[in-house]
Amino acid sequence: MMAEKKVMNRWWVVAGALVIQVSLGAVYIWSVFQSPLLEFFPSWTETQVTLPAQIVLAFFALSVILGGRFQDRLGPRVVATAGGLILGLGLILARFAYAFEPTGALVWLILTYAVLGGIGIGVAYVCPIATCVKWFPDKRGMVTGLAVAGFGAGAFFFAPLARGLVCGDAYSLFNVALFNLPQIGVFNTFMVLGVIFLAIVVAGAQLMRNPPEGYKPEGWNPPVGTTAASAPKVDFTPGEMLRTPAFWLLWVTFFAGCTAGLQIIMKASPIWQSFSFGEMTGPVPHATYLSVTAVGATAVSILAIFNSAGRIIWGKVSDMLDRRVTLLIMFLICGAAMLTLDFMRVFPLYLLGVSIVGLCFGGFLSVYPALTADFFGTKHMGVNYGLMFTAFGAGGIMGPYLAAALMRIVDHVPYLTTCPRGTIQEVQFAVGNYSMAFWVAGAACLVAAVLIMQVKPDKIQQK
Repeated sequence: MMAEKKVMNRWWVVAGALVIQVSLGAVYIWSVFQSPLLEFFPSWTETQVTLPAQIVLAFFALSVILGGRFQDRLGPRVVATAGGLILGLGLILARFAYAFEPTGALVWLILTYAVLGGIGIGVAYVCPIATCVKWFPDKRGMVTGLAVAGFGAGAFFFAPLARGLVCGDAYSLFNVALFNLPQIGVFNTFMVLGVIFLAIVVAGAQLMRNPPEGYKPEGWNPPVGTTAASAPKVDFTPGEMLRTPAFWLLWVTFFAGCTAGLQIIMKASPIWQSFSFGEMTGPVPHATYLSVTAVGATAVSILAIFNSAGRIIWGKVSDMLDRRVTLLIMFLICGAAMLTLDFMRVFPLYLLGVSIVGLCFGGFLSVYPALTADFFGTKHMGVNYGLMFTAFGAGGIMGPYLAAALMRIVDHVPYLTTCPRGTIQEVQFAVGNYSMAFWVAGAACLVAAVLIMQVKPDKIQQK
């Protein structure tokens, strides 16, 4: 009977996934907003301005569970559409933070950008992953990489857009100005991005469809055996999965990788600004300030490319190698990059360091969904990966927190700026030393490299 039914081309699902994830991935551009917000609210501390970045990632991760449960019941199209609407609403409402005093503004940004935005991202994020895994049992690692590649690439397109709109500078890619943008300030930029994200996510959601019951690609049969690459003998319910030691080993290692990756992604621009301003004496001219922030936004954009590429490259590699071996290699590389990042204070070296971290982080986001499906089945994939993905949320809290809490202010450098109020003013930049945060996250990656090899695939298949 299934052969008589017309089955849609499964690559349309991948196209929809990429469209959705490009917008969702703009969550990674918070570092572009950090300095303008500190200028508008000079009483805010480094820890306070980092809070929305931490909380949006936490709600994102927790909402993946919610989205997974609903998409298993209602289907991915309805749930992804709802996610796009919630995300857009959150950012549009974030525009009104300027109307509050500093403490109230922070609370408002947390409630709108972080809570509503995080819920919208999480609800929509799981739909493309769970749907693509069901359509591509023959290319599980590669397709999960493609499904989340757009998420990594989102910052590439939207970081320069956000910076240009905040500062009234050109839209630049690879530090090449393409066209001029009006200065609308940091708060109106939230609103513009909210409208864009709402439209794009809702459009992509219309391509989300689950395959027919019993679907398998033409010419493909499930492999046999008990290796990590083989199809699972059973589909674990969420409760059964949580009772396996393997789940918790995977969770801890995923947490370590996300802590390192998100520390850099959410702080890439201010870290570079600290490296740059630490070599200057003030007051730094306005043109120099714009140049430093432009280079910081470029770092965010290029980091996004490697983040996106890592999802595809490592996903494909994990289809050819044992996924645990793939993760072992990634953790060793990521750990080495984190431990040496503080010495990379020339921009090409800095770019190399953060790009390596981004490449590995992107790989974590493609290999862990595939590994979850390998070990625990696809029937409850939405909820099961949602539970695994809470490690991302925990890493999203811990990574930026380490960067803010362990950062030592070593100098204050005055600079001239017109952002975001429209008049030239002198502002103090707090130059930070982030070395301790880098070392802690790097050491955690090396520990994860040891732990990942303790997962025994032959024992997981037994409930």
